[in-house]
Amino acid sequence: MATIEKDEVLARIVRLQQLMAAEQVDAFLVTQHVDLFYITGSMQAGYAFIPASGTPVFYVRRSLERAELESAVRVETMPSLRGFKVQLEQDHPAMFAGGRNEAAVRIATEMDVLPAASYVRLVDVFGSGCALVDGSSLMRQVRMVKSPWEVSRIEAAAQVVAEALVEATTIIREGITELELMARIEYEIRIRGHIGLMRTRTYNMEITTGMVGAGEAVAVPSAFDGPAGGLGLGPSFPQSTSRKVIKRGEPILIDIGCCIDGYVIDQTRTAVIGGLPDDLAEAYAKAEELIHAAEAAMRPGIACDSLYTDALAGAAAAGLADHFMGYGINQVKFLGHGIGLEVDEWPVLAKGFNTLLAPGMVLAVEPKFTFPGRGVVGIENSYLVTDTGCRQLTRSPEGLIVIP
Repeated sequence: MATIEKDEVLARIVRLQQLMAAEQVDAFLVTQHVDLFYITGSMQAGYAFIPASGTPVFYVRRSLERAELESAVRVETMPSLRGFKVQLEQDHPAMFAGGRNEAAVRIATEMDVLPAASYVRLVDVFGSGCALVDGSSLMRQVRMVKSPWEVSRIEAAAQVVAEALVEATTIIREGITELELMARIEYEIRIRGHIGLMRTRTYNMEITTGMVGAGEAVAVPSAFDGPAGGLGLGPSFPQSTSRKVIKRGEPILIDIGCCIDGYVIDQTRTAVIGGLPDDLAEAYAKAEELIHAAEAAMRPGIACDSLYTDALAGAAAAGLADHFMGYGINQVKFLGHGIGLEVDEWPVLAKGFNTLLAPGMVLAVEPKFTFPGRGVVGIENSYLVTDTGCRQLTRSPEGLIVIP
């Protein structure tokens, strides 16, 4: 288990404070557990209060002892929610001084993930003298750029996935089920340190260790916001791996992740027993061509949406537009996404997301083609944007995995 250095956490707080000052925000109330971990170094239950200038405090309900051991910022006992503002007024008198225009006290929080009931209670607690404003984009912007330490954790996860894939593919044969293959992969990454889950930010979007699916089952659409839905194990989890038996000649999509010290890697490889039909083999080759084109284009200053539109044009030129990133009305409108503490971080390689790439951003790029009733083929690598281009973080060899 790697330990986050105090200076690492404090540097994140400084970057957040700089964005807060630019947006005329007086303080940031951090409530979500992943953001708490990012901004304090601890994932204990409570709220972190980050003033635009001054001393941050992590107010903890449980466990105070753990937070005191882990947190890089000052830790205090969290009072009752009703007494929280009184505590803040005592700890940050300049901000809540009675002589200033209290209507100007703007407190940002993560409204993209804050439950409505919690928001209503906080509004009541802070009263008319404060305004709760949406700080979601501020936090996501800070987290968008990774430090060398964060990249090292993602690379550690990539190494685990590479080792696990080598071991797991040895069991692929006609007659095993998707679930058996997924279970072997999960075993191999778990014994190497995977924490057992992949965190997401999007409301109602859940994700397991990944997606392993073969033939028609993996091409079944689902509510999951990705190019491959998967049949799943039933209505209670209608996505990803099912009990379908794997057959010769059908594509096996192995879209898996791993989470080490909180940080995730995202990778896809395609396998087949024997060989793919010609049209699916051509589509797979096109996916590799598209990911290499994106790799060559990824460098600081390039707009995220341009990478998506270029890939879309490439798929159309090959006559595969209808199959790109899903099929028909179930197509998703992106090529890739940021990864880090969560699978669905910023930036997103999608139409309208015109953020410019910058050094330190980490993205998973995943061109895939869906053929209803037949399967999904594609590839996914994760990349670090560098000063001069990008560097691949995934370590599994590319190319179709052919099982004799």
